Amino acid sequence: MASTITKVPLPQVVLSEGFWASRQQLMTDVTIPYMERILRDEVPGAAKSHAIENFRMAAGEQQGEFYGMVFQDSDVAKWLEAAAYSLCIHPDEALAARVRDIVALIGRAQQPDGYLDTYFTVRHVIPRWTNLLECHELYCAGHLIEAAVALHEAAGMDELLHIVLRLVDHIDARFGEGGVEGIPGHQEIELALLRLYRVTGDPRHRDLALRFLNLRGQDPEFFKKHTPKETLGLAFGDYGIDPEDNVYNQSDVPVREQQKPRGHAVRQVYMLAAMADAAATTGDAELAEACRRMFDAITQRQMYVTGNIGSTVHLEAFTDDYHLPGDTAYGETCASVAMAFFASSLLTLEPRAVYGDILELELYNGALAGMQLDGTRFFYVNPLEVHPRISGRLATHKHVLPVRPKWHACACCPPNLARLITSLGGYLYTEDERTLYAHLFIGSQAKTRHADVSLSTSMPWTGGAAFTMTAVHTPGFTFAVRIPGYARNVRFSVNGEALSPDIRSGYAYITRSWQAGDTVSVDFDMPARRLHADPRVRDAAGRVALARGPIVYCLESEDNGEELSCLRLPRDAEIRVPAHDPALLGGVTVLEADGLRLQPAPALYSEDAPAQTPVTLRAIPYYAWSNRSAGEMTVWIQEA
Repeated sequence: MASTITKVPLPQVVLSEGFWASRQQLMTDVTIPYMERILRDEVPGAAKSHAIENFRMAAGEQQGEFYGMVFQDSDVAKWLEAAAYSLCIHPDEALAARVRDIVALIGRAQQPDGYLDTYFTVRHVIPRWTNLLECHELYCAGHLIEAAVALHEAAGMDELLHIVLRLVDHIDARFGEGGVEGIPGHQEIELALLRLYRVTGDPRHRDLALRFLNLRGQDPEFFKKHTPKETLGLAFGDYGIDPEDNVYNQSDVPVREQQKPRGHAVRQVYMLAAMADAAATTGDAELAEACRRMFDAITQRQMYVTGNIGSTVHLEAFTDDYHLPGDTAYGETCASVAMAFFASSLLTLEPRAVYGDILELELYNGALAGMQLDGTRFFYVNPLEVHPRISGRLATHKHVLPVRPKWHACACCPPNLARLITSLGGYLYTEDERTLYAHLFIGSQAKTRHADVSLSTSMPWTGGAAFTMTAVHTPGFTFAVRIPGYARNVRFSVNGEALSPDIRSGYAYITRSWQAGDTVSVDFDMPARRLHADPRVRDAAGRVALARGPIVYCLESEDNGEELSCLRLPRDAEIRVPAHDPALLGGVTVLEADGLRLQPAPALYSEDAPAQTPVTLRAIPYYAWSNRSAGEMTVWIQEA
């Protein structure tokens, strides 16, 4: 049976105050206009994009050579999606006009049969659809579909929707039931088609998504058989993909039988998010169980404490259980965004607080660290330890940069983060016929089928929130509030009267005859916490990470001096929480503790233990690192 739980749509939720409202304003005022200038190659010193120019060439409006990655079109698509959400948050006719101009350009680049991909239209290197392994045609189509759905739902603009419906008709004619069997080399279109189905109600869109999912892994040699040798490497050059490596894109095992995360991290989790959406749409219990199994495998054995995933630069991939090196971590920003998508999709299957915990972990840590506080620089790779003499310099650490660049030659991450933050209102609530579920504590105003809700909170710096029913539509509904895993001494009250709600799977259920003005308050303590890794995580052995509420912290040399490896945190040291500092790093609460610093030894190896001196250790939120100087950083601290 299909799930009856649905998300409260983005246009019905407005972020009104606090931490995330200010970041959405940064997106609308700074980041989205900045990204548009990047796409037009108007930012000095930034890596070239040429993405808009590629569409102009595909439309026959100028001459030149295609530039960029084979999936360069997707940068424009993700920017359009973020712009759609921006228009929903902050209507801007000038931006809307520029969006229409770009959409019209995309329409002029579309081929008569509906095909749309500038790489193949401009380059003519190989026939289209002949190398699904490397060429990302379905991936780019997926992002265009998502942009079209976003423009339709969030901005009331349907021009791109008409374009992608022709594109999807073309894809369905080729790869749908009765057509050629095809598997996307990079999973993404599965997610997009299910989003499109929820808009159109056309079963062909749902069935095509299911066909792509169901075919994967049925023939482990699919890409070996269906990728002409003469096409290999033409799209990626030296980074060509081995068609015999069927683990890289998870094509070795049918999706319902997969047991542990393997291969390219973003591909894996995009696919899992699509599987969760498909399970919710169709009621496929076997698919839902595979999602639960894979979620547990990732979060319990292959996830960094910051929420980042992907342990190696080699193929941007998962490696093995408990292999989570800090200074060579990959932790791609896109992968954290994908985990947020996956966790949110799981919440439409069943309300389990652990899904909300991971969604929140990704938002405040793994994903948010990918952007500079000013909204104009971005990390692709998110390590847990950086040393400027090594990181970004040695061959083994070239991928680990100590400062965020203005842009990237492979720029999938920045617009991905932009579309996540601008669409955040759509992640706060889900609902079914009887229950309204609140998943995140983010200051907002929401209109749901059961009630209009005003949410006030000081999170992530102070624990708790107040939900006020400003209008009630179904008086006898149940209100279910997630209890975060880090919350201590949790208290609930309604209109100031304490109550003990029914607790199931980490959600507090409150059923009553609601009236306008009723306020549900949840308060909890957020003490500073020491996080210890499973001892099988070798890189974290004997070390500890600090956290408070949803925020994971790190140490920087800016606050603690050079050579962070010399610092020790005694096991009995109190972790202090000084007053919130609104002037530091955009406003943060730091953590402090009395620690030790080991002094340099007179010899490389010695029988004598290093001398030590007392110091004050100071930790800042991980998301805010590398915003002051290009110094050292570490999440894990050696315990004394």
